Amino acid sequence: MTDDLFPTVSRRDWLRSASCGFGSLALASLLTEERARAASPRSIVPHFAPKAKRFIFIYLQGAPSHLDTFDYKPRLVQDHDKLVSPDSGDLSKYVGTPFKFERHGASGQWISELYPHLARHADTLCFVKGMTTDVPNHSQAVLQMHTGSFRFPRPSVGAWMTYGLGSEAENLPGYLVLSPVNRDGGVQNYGSAFLPSRYQATRIGAEGQPIASARLGALSNPRWGEAAQRRQLDLLDDLDGAQPRTAASDAELNEVIRSYELAFQMQHALPRLMDLGSETRATLDLYGVGTKPTDDFGRQCLTARRAVESGIRFVEITSVGWDHHRDLKKRMTDSCTAIDRPIAALLSDLQARGLLEDTVVLYGGEFGRTPMSRGGNGRDHQSDGFTVWLAGGGVRGGMSYGATDEHGMTVAEHKSHIHDLHATLLHLAGIDHTRLSYRYSGRDFRLTDVYGEVLTDILA
Repeated sequence: MTDDLFPTVSRRDWLRSASCGFGSLALASLLTEERARAASPRSIVPHFAPKAKRFIFIYLQGAPSHLDTFDYKPRLVQDHDKLVSPDSGDLSKYVGTPFKFERHGASGQWISELYPHLARHADTLCFVKGMTTDVPNHSQAVLQMHTGSFRFPRPSVGAWMTYGLGSEAENLPGYLVLSPVNRDGGVQNYGSAFLPSRYQATRIGAEGQPIASARLGALSNPRWGEAAQRRQLDLLDDLDGAQPRTAASDAELNEVIRSYELAFQMQHALPRLMDLGSETRATLDLYGVGTKPTDDFGRQCLTARRAVESGIRFVEITSVGWDHHRDLKKRMTDSCTAIDRPIAALLSDLQARGLLEDTVVLYGGEFGRTPMSRGGNGRDHQSDGFTVWLAGGGVRGGMSYGATDEHGMTVAEHKSHIHDLHATLLHLAGIDHTRLSYRYSGRDFRLTDVYGEVLTDILA
């Protein structure tokens, strides 16, 4: 067996070359070129009883307009087409929303006609309407939304979550991203940075491509069958156990070995996860699978439900094309129609299966949109005052926290930052964000850096 499966090379050389034999999607997503860090984790959690066990992040790339969806501003409608600063020479004019708003649910939440299906869940949703970020540019804001920092490479929120809590699935990754964006930070948005590489995301699909066309490569070994691969991994584990622990670089080797084992398990588990053929016609119809324009996002939402049900800790799904500087009415209508029904189906399905009570669903983009435009019929970037919403997993439903001014320009009440949002997500998972740290390069790092306050008012 040894002669067949292991050529006569050094342990390190064999490990570096063995990826050819165990090449799979898991290796592509779980391995990085970084050297292992001589670091040790601190305060493995949970620190207290968690409200949430799993998370689904609905990320809208380009930043959706809060003023046309959830942040109703009658004064902005009244001042439509008026100059913002008549005496300044600035030709910017207010742009009132072209969409009707109505109150929904027993809580009376204002929701635009763009979201008729989601509006039925008004009493489940918690709107945070005073959200802020530091920079109104896509590249920096996307990184900050995902990692808490836009200046330096940092682990993503999903990586921190799986580092702190691990995964409930033995044969699937703890962190999964569907249709990831390849701009504005790209893989940094889903990476583990200085955390061990196993905490970075497994990415499936690509930005702008239908998830149905995503291909899972290298799901079988062209040289060895399943039994031989199992024997190879067992022998590798035995060799690793016999190796003296004398060098910090052993951490790198151990990460590689762990990724091989997961890759082997994923050869069977991941295709089953992505195959929607076992779902009933009623479920597919609920999510809008097979019907344009909801098919692609419906598949993502349904796969996200299957993923968290299978024990994956953190799932991100992606809708692109929300940078609406022009043609606001048509483009917002098209974008919202594609995701409204699938998101509502996701919430209904999670609730029906008893999963919503310990699953947090987060909706949002990297920033908001302005209430004015410089000669166009769209909205520009706004970092001070926008809306995200959360549902499930210990979050109070049917409420709004924070508010912008009468035009939706800046925060007027309960200003919140991305650091506060991250601190709150960790808190819902039973993690004290000030205690979940990792020592790297001589200092302790955490997701929220030295900032962040838990938004206690939105907790159930």
